Amino acid sequence: MTVGNIEKNVRQRYSAGAQEREADLCCPIDYDPRYLKIIPEEVIERDYGCGDPSKYLEPGETVLDLGSGTGKICFIASQVVGPEGRVIGVDMTPEMLEVARRNAPLVAEKTGYVNVEFRRGRIQDLALDLDRLEEDLAATPVDSVEGLIAIEQRAEELRASEPMIAADSIDVVVSNCVLNLVETGLKERLFSEVYRVLKRGGRAVISDIVSDEEIPQALRDDPVLWSGCISGALTESGFLEAFERAGFHGIRILERQVEPWQTAAGIEFRSLTVEAFKGKEGACWERNQAVIYRGPFKEILDDDGHRMVRGQRYAVCDKTYELYRREPYRDFFDSVEPREAIALADAEPFDCSRTTLRHPRETKGENYDVTSTHGEPCCGPDGCS
Repeated sequence: MTVGNIEKNVRQRYSAGAQEREADLCCPIDYDPRYLKIIPEEVIERDYGCGDPSKYLEPGETVLDLGSGTGKICFIASQVVGPEGRVIGVDMTPEMLEVARRNAPLVAEKTGYVNVEFRRGRIQDLALDLDRLEEDLAATPVDSVEGLIAIEQRAEELRASEPMIAADSIDVVVSNCVLNLVETGLKERLFSEVYRVLKRGGRAVISDIVSDEEIPQALRDDPVLWSGCISGALTESGFLEAFERAGFHGIRILERQVEPWQTAAGIEFRSLTVEAFKGKEGACWERNQAVIYRGPFKEILDDDGHRMVRGQRYAVCDKTYELYRREPYRDFFDSVEPREAIALADAEPFDCSRTTLRHPRETKGENYDVTSTHGEPCCGPDGCS
C-alpha cells in the first residue's frame, strides 16, 4: 500500500468511527472513573485507544496528545494537570476534531477553567497546521503545477515561521494507540517530531499496539488491518529501539498487556505503554562526582555502554551525575558528591567513552585525614550498645 492510500483508509475509518462507535478499534481500558464523570458520553463512546497514558501526568504540565480523536485523553489530562497546566490535542480527522471541539466548552464549564485546545495536523509533521494551510488553499486554489509548487512552499514557510507545535515547548507527549497508524517509512520522522517538540527533561508516555513477531507483507498490504491497528504495528523490541534511535534515554516499559488483544496468522498483538526522556545531550565535564549502582542485579549496562557492578563507585561526568539523580534512575543509584566542589567553570572535559572506577580519595580529597568518633549508640540487629 502507498502512503497516500494508508492515510486515506485510516482517515475514512476514523471519520466513520466519529459518527458511530466501532468496537474493533479499541482495547478495554479501565480509566479512573473520577475523571470520566464530567466528560460527555459522546466523547467516551467514540474515542478509541489501548492504554491510559494520562495516569502518568503531573499537575501543571503542558501536555501534547498525538491523535487525540474525540478528546477523551485530553479531557482527562485537563483535570490531572489542573488550571496551571495546558493540554493540546492534535488529530488529522475533521470529524473527530468536530466532536472534541464541540464538547470542550462543556468540559471547561464543569472544571471551571479552560486549558484544552485542539489542532488539526499529522502527528509525523507537527510543525504544519493543516487548518492554517487550508485557509491559504481556500484563498488561492491550486489549479496548476505552479500553484502546487507555491502551496508546497507555503507549507514550508508555515513550518518555519508559524509552527503548529514549537520545538522545546512540551513537558509530556502522550499518545493512545495511534503511532501504529503511521506508514512504516514515516515512523522515524514521527519519533523525531516527538523529540523535537519536547523540552529538555521532558518525556513521552506512549501507549500503542505492538507485535511479538515481524509482520509479513501480506498483512501489511491489508487496508482493513492497517486502520485496525495491526499492519502498522512495530515489534515490541522495535518500538523501544525507535525511541532510542530518536535520541531518548531512560526508556522503560510501564505497562505490558499479558494476554494479546488480537492474534493474526499466529502473531500476537498487545498493548504496550512506554516512557522515554529527552535531555541527554551536552558536554561532559569532570567534577569528581561518582555514582554507585545499588542493585538488584549484579551488574548493568547503561545506554552509553558503561557496565557497572553493584556496589562499586564509578566516575561519571556532571551531566550523567545529574541524570542519575532524577527519574527514572534515582531509585537505583546513590550519588557521591566531592567534599570540595569543583565549579563548572573550572571543570576539565570528561571522557565519557570509558568506564572508570572512582577512588574514594578523589571525592574526599588526597589530603583528607580525619579521625572521628560517634557519640550516639551503635545499633545493630541485636539492639543498641
